[in-house]
Parts: sequence; structure tokens; C-alpha cells
Amino acid sequence: MKFGMFYEHQLPQPWGEDSERRLYQEALAQVELGDKLGIDYVWEVEHHFLEEYSHSSAPEIFLAACSQRTKRIRLGHGIVLMPPKYNHPARVAERIATLDLVSNGRADWGTGESATALEMEGFNIPPEEKSAMWREAAEQAANMLAMRPYPGFRGTYFDMPCRNLVPKSVQKPHPPMWVACSKRETIHRAARAGLGALTFAFLEPELAAKWVQEYYDIIKSPECVPLGHSVNPNIALVTGMSCHTDEQEAIRRGLDGFRFFGYSLGYIAIFGQHQPGVTNMWQQFLEVKDRLPDNAGRGGIGTPDQLRAHLKGYEDAGVDQVIFVQQSGTNRHEHICDSLELFAATLLPEFKAREAVRAKQKQAELAPFIEQALARKPRMNPIAAADVPVVESFGRRGGGAGAQQTFASDRGGAISVPAADPRIAATAGGT
Repeated sequence: MKFGMFYEHQLPQPWGEDSERRLYQEALAQVELGDKLGIDYVWEVEHHFLEEYSHSSAPEIFLAACSQRTKRIRLGHGIVLMPPKYNHPARVAERIATLDLVSNGRADWGTGESATALEMEGFNIPPEEKSAMWREAAEQAANMLAMRPYPGFRGTYFDMPCRNLVPKSVQKPHPPMWVACSKRETIHRAARAGLGALTFAFLEPELAAKWVQEYYDIIKSPECVPLGHSVNPNIALVTGMSCHTDEQEAIRRGLDGFRFFGYSLGYIAIFGQHQPGVTNMWQQFLEVKDRLPDNAGRGGIGTPDQLRAHLKGYEDAGVDQVIFVQQSGTNRHEHICDSLELFAATLLPEFKAREAVRAKQKQAELAPFIEQALARKPRMNPIAAADVPVVESFGRRGGGAGAQQTFASDRGGAISVPAADPRIAATAGGT
């Protein structure tokens, strides 16, 4: 079983002038430490307008910064919001490819819809259409990465003419694709689409085992028809994590932060009434925190022996990756780092040894099913070179034989030359 680090960039009030800068710099330091310790993944969300819960509206920039401070940890968008009113599919494909290039092939591409009124209404997205938007945009962004050129598309939610998307990713045909899941039905949807399942739900190992079994049963069945150009058979789930040799100290350092994570998630998605720039969610949490129930992720808070038992339950259930929720509430940077170091020193080596064996067995077992799934995928027809439309420059579209064409100069100002001047063709609009 692999391990990841999860970031919402939570920032409860009150905020100081330096709060967000410190938040980001500490997160970068934590990821750098995780890389050195042998943590496998870092996952970073994309959210908009979600004060206190998530100050992470540009994950591609944070992950690019992580790429330059790390060597081996994989960099996961967890997730990119795919409805085109959030992100045009071509821009998603360009950013994913660029992250893959600057990280030397370490990008993972999580996709999703979003689930909050603050975000959907902020971008004028009808909630009843967000799933269809996700599917159309994710499929076409994958086509853009895999095809040269992209033939063009006229869809329900976006149109695009024939273009060749550049740059292309290091990982071919594109980085591994995932989709956000929060319930059993969306786990099934992930499997049917051949996508990794990023399960943002706190499950007991017994329930996790059932979901894992159902996921892999679908992966191996004719129901699996890949959305992208590869199959990524993986199921990951989240758990709280605070590790200390003294159980009570682990609880003191990590439990309130984990409770705030659960409370704030419920607030923004289910029961909250929010006034932008006015509501103080942290204060509301403090008033009820001692009455909040624990959930499955609470088992990741304790001593190394307690964490071993908790995590071994997920490993035995067949979970491929456990993602640690540590940066939550007002959890302190130094405590997060201490927990990671103790986990890496006491538990990580034994899980890694078993993972190395399991990964080879899993690859051999699933190879024929993945081949069959890819054979079922309906593919966009490529466009023949002779049929690729010519796109004329704006300069060629206007004016007569004596018209002047103007080009920007790298020295400032502009250069004008006659339209018939052969330099226009020779420079193709150069300076």
C-alpha cells in the first residue's frame, strides 16, 4: 500500500497579514520532507471561494513549486475541476502536460465536478449538469493530450476547432487519470471509466474491502470502457494522521484539526449558511467541537502501534493508497513534520516491502483485463493531414495588395511592411 499527503490549505480565522504566505511556505516544506522520507504522493485540491476550508484555488502553481523542491514524490491534482466554466479542457491539458514536463513525469491527473453552491454559483454552473460537464471535458482533454492534431469537437458544453495541443506530457498517452469519489455509486463510475478512484470518504476497513472488491470486479468486466487512453486501476482513501509515541499527545496535536476538517467539509457542502467575507466558521466549530462524533479517519491518530493496526486493516482490504489528512484546522507545522518523521521511521519500511511484492502481482493479474478494456474504448477518429484546415494569420485575412501588415517588435513599438512583401511569408509574423 502506498501513502500520500493531502492538502486543502485550510486556514481558520483569525487571519493575519502573513497567514497565507506562511501557510503555503510551510506546506512546501512539508512536501519536501515527505519526499525525503519516502512518501509516495502529494495531493492538492482545487477549490474557489471556500474561506477557511480551502485556500487552494491554483493547485497547478503549488504543485509546480513542489516539483522543484522534490525528486521522486508524485504530484497529484486532487482534483482539477473539469466543467468548462471552471477550466477550459485545453487549458487543463496544457497545465497537466506542463506539470508532467517540469517534474520529469511525476504528474497524476485527478478529475472531478465540484459539489458546493459557493463554487458552482460563483461560476454559473447548473448543478444538475455538472456530471455531464465533467465527462465531456475530461474525455476531450485526454484526447487533446493523446492526439496530434486534435481533430476538433462540437459538444454540449464547449466547442473547439482542430488544433495541435502543445506541449505534450512525458507520460504517454497522458498522466494517470483519477476521479473524485465520495460514495459507492461514484466508485462504480470510476471503475466503469477505467479511472483511479480518489475516495474522499472516511471508511472503516470492512466497508472499504467491499468497495475495493466491487471496484476491481468492474475493472475486470466488460463494463469497464476507458474514458481516457489508458486504464489506472487504483483506489485511494483518506484518513486522519497524527503520530506520537504518547497516545494522548498524538490526540492533543491532531484530533481538533481532524474534527475541523470533517466539520468544515459538512458546512460547505451540506448544512452551512455562508456570508462571503463575513462568516467565521472556526468560531462556529469551537462552539460544537466537543459534541462532534468521531469517524473512521480518527483511527490514524495515535501511537505507531495503533497506526500500524489501523493502516494494516486498509492494506488487508486491498486499498492501494492511504492519503493522510494532516494540514487541517490549526494543526501546527512542526507537529505535522514530527508525525511524518515518526511514521517513516517506524512503519513505512514494512509497508513498502509488502507493496513491492503486491505491485508485481497486481500488474500481472490485471494486464489482460486492461488490454481488453482498451480494445472496447470508442476512439475519436484522427483527421488526415490533407483534411487539416489551414488557419490563416489575421494579417492575411484583410486588406488589398498594397495593405500594410503590422507586427509587434521585441524592441518595442511595431514594424509595418507591405502585404506583398515576401518577408511576411519568410518570417511567419516574426519580429
